[in-house]
Amino acid sequence: MCSEISNPMDYHVALYIRLSKEDENEGPSQSVQNQESLLREFVQQHRLNVYNTYIDDGWSGTSFDRPGFQRMIGDIETKKVNMVITKDLSRLGRDYIMTGHYMERYFPEHRVRYISLLDGIDTGVDSTANDITPFRAIMNDMYAKDISKKIKSVKRDKQRRGLFIGGKPVYGYKMHPTEKNRIVIDEEAAPVVRRIFALALSGMSCRQIAVELNSNSIPSPAAYAKLAVSKPGPYSGLWSSERISAMLQNETYIGNMVQGRMVKISYKSKKCLRQSPENWVVVEGTHEPIIDPETFQKVQLLVSSRKYTRNRTYDFLLKGLIFCHECGYPMAVLNRKNAAGEDRLFFVCRTYQRFTKAGVCTCHSIKEETVNEAVLAKVREVCQAYLNPDRLRPIAKEAVENASKAASCEAEMQALQSKITALTTNLDQMYMDRLNGLLSEEDFQRIYQKVKMDRTVLEDRLKSLQEQAKQPVNTEEKATALVKQFLDSGLSSRELLVSLIERVELTEEKDIIIKFRFRELEAVS
Repeated sequence: MCSEISNPMDYHVALYIRLSKEDENEGPSQSVQNQESLLREFVQQHRLNVYNTYIDDGWSGTSFDRPGFQRMIGDIETKKVNMVITKDLSRLGRDYIMTGHYMERYFPEHRVRYISLLDGIDTGVDSTANDITPFRAIMNDMYAKDISKKIKSVKRDKQRRGLFIGGKPVYGYKMHPTEKNRIVIDEEAAPVVRRIFALALSGMSCRQIAVELNSNSIPSPAAYAKLAVSKPGPYSGLWSSERISAMLQNETYIGNMVQGRMVKISYKSKKCLRQSPENWVVVEGTHEPIIDPETFQKVQLLVSSRKYTRNRTYDFLLKGLIFCHECGYPMAVLNRKNAAGEDRLFFVCRTYQRFTKAGVCTCHSIKEETVNEAVLAKVREVCQAYLNPDRLRPIAKEAVENASKAASCEAEMQALQSKITALTTNLDQMYMDRLNGLLSEEDFQRIYQKVKMDRTVLEDRLKSLQEQAKQPVNTEEKATALVKQFLDSGLSSRELLVSLIERVELTEEKDIIIKFRFRELEAVS
């Protein structure tokens, strides 16, 4: 515990409490209630004024994007809080780079006093406990890494034993009412699964099956499970050909448990990578099948026979710029033969293609060459109003300046991130060397101070970068050259079109709507 706090009325205290799922296994001392009781007892003893209590229950310490923590940071930014108290340093976080950032940079810069009760850390006084804080942060980080490995190992072991460890079973199944990690047939959804396989076996395509289900108002798997949709679209709650295709190839329906399709990048990241099928964990005969193996195998042959038609991609002048005016989604491109047997590209509404007869959108079909000719003619027409370079130069200059600043900042940020990653690796190795007796405490302290200095240099460079971004960029020559290109090229190259056009929308009536990147050009159009 820290010593007596002078001038307690000068402080507005934030009590921060965090409990992750892995901490729940460490006994009642880690509970939210016990953390809060400990913190409340401390503030009463020292007559401190509590501004607010911030709780992150079920959040890992390796991430600092926690709602409670970010809410506390917001109150620090608005000067509502100038003291943060936690039970111990690990409650603040288990990523030693970020923990060090807040303790050694952020809190001091915002004049926030930080107290960790059980560690004896108090940034408002000089103490030996504060001196060894970096070691505690590294140990917390290593603990999180070790816990992550153990959890991953336990999950992998359960997968190999055929136990279900996901959040929600595949459509057609539900969790066993009494047995943990077991799934059983959902008698409400299973008939739909059997119907899908029967329709596929009859020769219907995935798209036709989706149309059939949508026409009969059968809820999609997401709608059936009442899952929240992050970005609702015109086809939310509808069956798609992609969903049907995935179901038809899922071995879960013949009684095999299929897991491990996705894997987390690292214990510090929420991002997952899709695994190739050979790395999936498949255990046969773990639950009652909905589809018999013979039917499943016949469907696989039918599905695989159609795959060769879906792997072609096309390059064309306006790629990435064509959108449906009605639904707002990107349009697809199809290759069709004309009467002479020549290839011709057509733009079609992707939404209508996927959800035909569902009333989501309408049929669009416009030749690519027709769209190209109309767009080029319109761009030439609009640019005729800007034949005077003096009128177009400010627009081009602004575009170049913004692009230059963005590219410079991005490049610098990438370099900075690479150095931070390298720094993290060095610190991990240094700590392991210390544990293994390869590095004395004196050498560890010396190297750590050097690393701290390197980190300060990186942070100073970041500040310099931020200041640099605010400064005007001299791009007169580049702007002049860009204007000349606009006027001399005929505007027929893809690069120039992309620099001018934000998007092209095609209507059901085959009207072509061009939206320019610059408001001056938009006004003329």
